[in-house]
Amino acid sequence: MNAATLRPWLLVIGTMALGVPAIAIRIISPDLPVLGETAIFGLGILAAAFLLGGAAEVAQRDIPPALSLAVLAFVAVLPEYAVDLLFAWRAGTDPEQAQFAIANMTGANRLLIGVGWAFVLFLFAFKTGGLRALFRGLTDWAPQRGGGRRPSAGTLLHLPHTISLEITVLAVATLYSFLIPLKGNISLIDTVVLASLFGFYLFRLFRHPREEPEIGGPAAFIARLPKWRRRATVCFLFAFAAGAIVASAEPFADGLIETGTEFGVDEFLLVQWVAPFASESPEFLAALYLVWRGMASAGMAVLISSKVNQWTLLIASLPIAFSISGSTFSGLPMDGRQQQEVFLTAAQSLFAVLLILDKRLSPKAAVVLLGLFLGQFLVIDSTVRWGFSFAYLALAAFLFAGRFRDIPGVVREAFTGPAESETHRS
Repeated sequence: MNAATLRPWLLVIGTMALGVPAIAIRIISPDLPVLGETAIFGLGILAAAFLLGGAAEVAQRDIPPALSLAVLAFVAVLPEYAVDLLFAWRAGTDPEQAQFAIANMTGANRLLIGVGWAFVLFLFAFKTGGLRALFRGLTDWAPQRGGGRRPSAGTLLHLPHTISLEITVLAVATLYSFLIPLKGNISLIDTVVLASLFGFYLFRLFRHPREEPEIGGPAAFIARLPKWRRRATVCFLFAFAAGAIVASAEPFADGLIETGTEFGVDEFLLVQWVAPFASESPEFLAALYLVWRGMASAGMAVLISSKVNQWTLLIASLPIAFSISGSTFSGLPMDGRQQQEVFLTAAQSLFAVLLILDKRLSPKAAVVLLGLFLGQFLVIDSTVRWGFSFAYLALAAFLFAGRFRDIPGVVREAFTGPAESETHRS
């Protein structure tokens, strides 16, 4: 085996080696300092993110790109499932845990859009032309025929032509989610509705056409392997990454919470923001890895697919865990605070759906997403939460007024498949 052949394998094995200590520690449970364990589990999540990004690239040789990105999004979001379902399960016997299940779910969803989407756009602008392109994307607007102004073409991120499916499913789930705070619980009826939406999403993904991907780095070497070896390697990488994520997610989140508690930080806020930031990090890092590799549209598609996943299947799973643990058919309860949180998250989701309706995003969208998120994150007050909710709704109404003509085409593509003439590459 020559150096050119050996180098890609050493990179893959070296990345996997970063995740091995996390799995080993979870199995043997040695007595280590909290900070040390947290750092090791963090490295495990980091390693899994890079493995997922490479595996998703190679998987596009054998399955539709949209499906491979959805698989990446699903595996990357496993930590969020592990943490949130744990709180929902505990809530079955300890009602106090219900608030943490809702807090973790809403925090994760808002982080995904407010931070994840924003940083993908920032990195895309930076990769396009460095800091100058980034600042130009934030400030430079070119004239648009017929009046008004639009971002200059060089700063626009065009989303994949297959994204209509995610937009449609996310829109339906978002509109339905406004009913949840009105009921005051997340019930098994919600499970049926949202799980059915996710089932439709998967069904349509399997029908997407397969395309020849552009692959580089170690992933390109794996992609050139014979079919059975390539597929076995991709399955192994996905499985190893999933194992590292499942092993690392809960202790990493608990370690962060324990560390924060020692510094006097409120436990509810830790569950809502610190734990989700830890559990969302694999998909954030995997998406940023794809952007850095020159696949910005694919990186954004991963986070959009993750949002669909969390806003349908994750919410649908919570009442099941709660019902089995508590031996009850009643829904996961919410108090006034949790109802506000769900409403605010639904409002942000509606704004995000309309933001990507025309399948184009600019760095200025990142400023709005991140600015609104930081505003609600830094100021904790019931009135402020309602204020941000209606701010999102007002912005959504503004976008709807200018983009409602795009809706029929997007919905049609979700059911019939994208037109080849509308293919965009970033």
